[in-house]
Amino acid sequence: MADTVKNLASYAEALARRAHRAAAALRAARAEQKDAALRAIADRLRAEQDAILAANCRDLARADEFGLTPAQVDRLRLSPDRIEAMARGVEAIVALPDPVGEVIDEYIRDDGLQIRRVRVPLGVVLFIYESRPNVTVDAVALCLKSGNAVILRGGKEAAYTNDVLHRLMVQEIERAGLPADAAVRVDIQDRELVGELLQCDRYIDLAIPRGGEGLIRRVVQQARMPVLKHYKGLCHVYVDRAADLTMARRIVVNAKCQRPGVCNAAETVLVHEAVADRFLPGLLEELFARGVEIRGCERTRQFDRRVLPATEADFSTEWLDLKLSMRVVRSLEEAIEHIARYGSGHTEAIVTDDPHAAEQFLTMVDSATVMHNASTRLCDGGEFGLGAEIGISTDKLHARGPCGLRELTTYKYVVRGSGHIR
Repeated sequence: MADTVKNLASYAEALARRAHRAAAALRAARAEQKDAALRAIADRLRAEQDAILAANCRDLARADEFGLTPAQVDRLRLSPDRIEAMARGVEAIVALPDPVGEVIDEYIRDDGLQIRRVRVPLGVVLFIYESRPNVTVDAVALCLKSGNAVILRGGKEAAYTNDVLHRLMVQEIERAGLPADAAVRVDIQDRELVGELLQCDRYIDLAIPRGGEGLIRRVVQQARMPVLKHYKGLCHVYVDRAADLTMARRIVVNAKCQRPGVCNAAETVLVHEAVADRFLPGLLEELFARGVEIRGCERTRQFDRRVLPATEADFSTEWLDLKLSMRVVRSLEEAIEHIARYGSGHTEAIVTDDPHAAEQFLTMVDSATVMHNASTRLCDGGEFGLGAEIGISTDKLHARGPCGLRELTTYKYVVRGSGHIR
């Protein structure tokens, strides 16, 4: 047992060292080199579609073996449309300005000392994730463009797909004259290896877990380096007394049903009592028609007895499924209080035509993303113009909300003098 632990520790350190060396080389990489590699990756994704789908089919065939839920299978599944979306996402990242070297601010002191804050890469990112092979591409593209090396530790349920994606990306990275270890893939599935990697704070600068709450909490507990994360996405839509009810219905249905197994899907809907009579019967009927199981307060149940009684735990649950909690509230203030009590700090939306109510909601709700007259499903790096995202953070330091290129950088002070001393 001791030898196994020692071997895992050595393997983890070797991976981290490789990525660390690559990160040092990437600091000097030209923007043109990085963009050339990314354009080639987008082309290869399209050209290798059949190979990618074949590998994905092998992973999907093992879904029952790993006990994947329907939502997890959906996240695992690729299609020609999803591969094309991956390629377009890489191209969108190419089109964005390179953040490395950006002068954030500069000034000259009275004594002539010139001080600049300049954006620089973080270094090495350890990316630990489950199910979704498309984020393999997002992570590599974002890290490469922002000058970071990345260590990829995907789940065993997507191993075949991730292997194909990693190999084709590394080939294009090398062809562009960049280090192959800019993207290092962990090819051992031993859970203890993750713990060893999380001890390598000498070489790894940031850990990003992306998956279930259990995975994220384990990473936070074990990591010696900073962790960018959110524990869960318990997102709310509040339908105000001044809402356009046709708009509200469309937003709620989209937020819950468009893709229920993701972190920015709505899990709770709050409805002002002044519009409940006019709004809820039609909304409930449409949600039931779409297969949604609804758990509601007693007032909600008065409109349709198919609504199950909601418990205290239901309002704290991230369903990640066609399930929804619902509550009728007496005021905007009560809706804000409910979100403060049960929310996860991810994304909350208000539907209203009252600008004062909207402003109060947007100001008082303390979440990473707050929205007015828009679906929570729009909280996404691609939708925000970031090209893609490596994760969504509910922390307040150093990044918050969808994290793209700039969130994968830090800064340093560059000071120029002419013999200045103190």
